[in-house]
Amino acid sequence: MKDLLRIKSLISADIELLLNQQVKKEALSSSIYLAMASWCNRNGYDFSSEYFFKQADEERHHQLKFYKYILDMGGNAVSPEVTGIKQEYNSFREVFEEALDQEISVTNAIKNIYARCMKEQDFVTMEFLNWFLKEQREEEYKARRALELFEVIGEEGTGRWQIDKHVGQIKYDSEA
Repeated sequence: MKDLLRIKSLISADIELLLNQQVKKEALSSSIYLAMASWCNRNGYDFSSEYFFKQADEERHHQLKFYKYILDMGGNAVSPEVTGIKQEYNSFREVFEEALDQEISVTNAIKNIYARCMKEQDFVTMEFLNWFLKEQREEEYKARRALELFEVIGEEGTGRWQIDKHVGQIKYDSEA
């Protein structure tokens, strides 16, 4: 029966595995951002807390897009288990450094799936991934800009308060 189901699937077993790994990576990102939102909230960084809550929602949305795509293609989408989420950070800056690292990791994982699709000539999945590549350009941009605030504003005096205030105002305009 498994072979019969695989014939009906429009993605290879390897691509399906990579997509399910991405489902887990997106779920992990969402959970990491929730933990960051909580840490920011507990430490008085209300605007950054809201920023990370929005990021968590976006990652959850991305997770569901991958999940539904696997199902739409006749694959077996696997609901991921996410554990081991870091809850404490040494500094406000560390939160944003790790957020950027997380976005870069997600981008690299998507590029890996895309490369595999190119090898298999899975043009349908490549087209699906194009949206995520554009989205990651925005996500990395926003994460870098947030981290740059620490250099531009500085953390001394009211610096962290100013950084917190500006984080939610970061916008990305791909047309500029």
